[in-house]
Amino acid sequence: MKGIVRDRKHLYTIVPGKFEGKSLYGEKIVRSEKGVLRSWNPYRSKLAAAILKGIKLDISSDAHILYLGAGAGTTVSHLSDLAYNGAIYAVEFSAFAMKKLIEICRKRNNIIPIFADASRPESYGHYIDRVDLIYQDISQRNQVDIFIGNCDSFLRKECKAILMVKAKSIDVTADPKGVYMKVAKQLKMKGYNIIESKKLDPYAKDHSLFVVSSHDQ
Repeated sequence: MKGIVRDRKHLYTIVPGKFEGKSLYGEKIVRSEKGVLRSWNPYRSKLAAAILKGIKLDISSDAHILYLGAGAGTTVSHLSDLAYNGAIYAVEFSAFAMKKLIEICRKRNNIIPIFADASRPESYGHYIDRVDLIYQDISQRNQVDIFIGNCDSFLRKECKAILMVKAKSIDVTADPKGVYMKVAKQLKMKGYNIIESKKLDPYAKDHSLFVVSSHDQ
């Protein structure tokens, strides 16, 4: 995968351009023949976990990405390494997390922080054009509806979207396997092809990832 280095159980993104000499959130910095590398911890980033578990991911350097549930910016910062000539629209609704996210944004000019509720895409639609990738990591009961609403609004044709499903947030009493089956059915009913799915244990318990595309692809 372009921009990503894997060394056994360790994962890194290659720092684009000139390295300023500091980590963004306390991650380990490694210098190698491939350049300056930032360690990507799969226990802190579900996307890193998914890559280590074999998901196929190809993000171009000029990709435009909508990230829903950006949190403090850990995963966002690594996507920033990959899409260094593109833009990442980072939507977050927690004021506490947003403060930390903004600190990272000050060091990266391709991340655009958006303080908004991802369940209301119409509230930030004027900031965003159609994007090449949507990535969602939101722990809410209606997380699939939020994902579909944003894909319908912003995802380009022939592009992909990634949904991180936290089973216990959807139904704390249900077996995660049953929750994943319902999620898959809901996505298909709304017109999305499931390209790939992965359980993220042991990195993220009771989490699964879905990679989808629209039927237009």
